Amino acid sequence: MKDSRMRIITTGGTFDKQYDAITGELTFRSSQLPRLLLEARCTLETHLVGPVAVDSLVMTEEQRNEIARECSQSPENMVVVIHGTDTMIATATIVARTLGPGDQHVVVFTGAMIPYSLEGSDAAFNLGSAMTAAQVLTPGVYICMSGRVFTWDDCVKNKTKGIFETLT
Repeated sequence: MKDSRMRIITTGGTFDKQYDAITGELTFRSSQLPRLLLEARCTLETHLVGPVAVDSLVMTEEQRNEIARECSQSPENMVVVIHGTDTMIATATIVARTLGPGDQHVVVFTGAMIPYSLEGSDAAFNLGSAMTAAQVLTPGVYICMSGRVFTWDDCVKNKTKGIFETLT
């Protein structure tokens, strides 16, 4: 039986943004994950960490490397990374190269096109899908969005349609 412990790494992105009524902007405050997991009645033992909280468009290479280190050093073999969708694949590439062949971690990246704090968000669905995928996939690095699972090296974000698709 697979371990029932999972690490969730939040890095910011649209998923965790909240509307600021004073500035009229979407900003980062505290992570939405504890509330979301409680509402979902999640029974997995989860360990939440947030090494960075930035929009992925301004994420630095050092921050991507920090996320990769967090994945590779995770005592839990199942890891879900909440990430901004615009550069999710770039970070997944660094994580895959850091882990290398033979590593036993299952790392699943997910995010949201609409923040969890707003009506019509895809965040809860994507998180649940990613957490389930992490439990059944073989070791490796994956992207899980809109009910689909992709390998990190065979997907692209179609910005016109607002979805991820396979390259091949």
